[in-house]
Amino acid sequence: MKITAVEPIGITPALAEQLAADFARRGHEFVCFPDRNEKPEVLAERMADADIVIISNIKLGADVLSRCPKLKMLAVAFTGLDHIDMAYCQSHNIVVKNAAGYATVAVAELAIGLMIDVYRHITALDADTRNCLSRRNFLGREISGKTVGIVGTGAIGRKTAESLQCFGCKILAWSRTRYAELESDNFHYVELDQLMRESDIISLHVPLTAETHHLISAEKMALCKPAAVLINTARGNVVDMNALAVALKEGRLAGAGIDVFEQEPPLPQGHPLFDTPNCVLVPHVGYATREAFDIRIGIVMDKINDFLN
Repeated sequence: MKITAVEPIGITPALAEQLAADFARRGHEFVCFPDRNEKPEVLAERMADADIVIISNIKLGADVLSRCPKLKMLAVAFTGLDHIDMAYCQSHNIVVKNAAGYATVAVAELAIGLMIDVYRHITALDADTRNCLSRRNFLGREISGKTVGIVGTGAIGRKTAESLQCFGCKILAWSRTRYAELESDNFHYVELDQLMRESDIISLHVPLTAETHHLISAEKMALCKPAAVLINTARGNVVDMNALAVALKEGRLAGAGIDVFEQEPPLPQGHPLFDTPNCVLVPHVGYATREAFDIRIGIVMDKINDFLN
């Protein structure tokens, strides 16, 4: 079979050579393209004669998939699958396997990093310092002792909660699936409205589905304390971004840390969050650590080998 990585997903040239040699010994061909190109016509050309395709979070629709008659498997080097036309894959017997779990620590750490940045204004104060300004009586806030609402208690949500408990935080949680073993003196499942009302920090960790689209709506944000902050390292469309921008500008939320958006960055000029106060924006980097990428490659190769076997 021909196995094609349409983008490098952290595979170094040396590793690509090693993988090609390993697959060749087993009678397969491995090709790894050294750049990321999201143009449908380029993707279709790269995938045209592949039996197995490795791809991360590039949107892959029927317009491309229909031009790949040999395709039998998609090894998705990503956790979510909302960028893949799953209906097409199912109707054409294309096996789709994701890489769940590779970035659990990476995303949890970024969520906490965003909380600290929003509370301590690290990004803004760095700019002030470079502009030869002083503290100017700025006072930050501490995470220690705060009530943090974890929305979604899958692996990343649980890891984030576990880390926050080391700060002495009380955890409120809402999830479609509740895990009794997580309940403790400072971890309690509650309804989403109660979580929104009582949390000092709200951290989102749910997948994007029809049910979670704009789960954090204007109505939900209206329940929050004015001192509350929102952290989103899940999916952009879990939050109504326009409503979030209004809430921040009107002082109904004290801040936000956002890693995910309605589309993959670069964002368009004039995005509603660009001119909001105390809002830290990063271009979808929660999963992007050397350690996570190394784990991801291992998971992807395991899934491909399972399929080949």
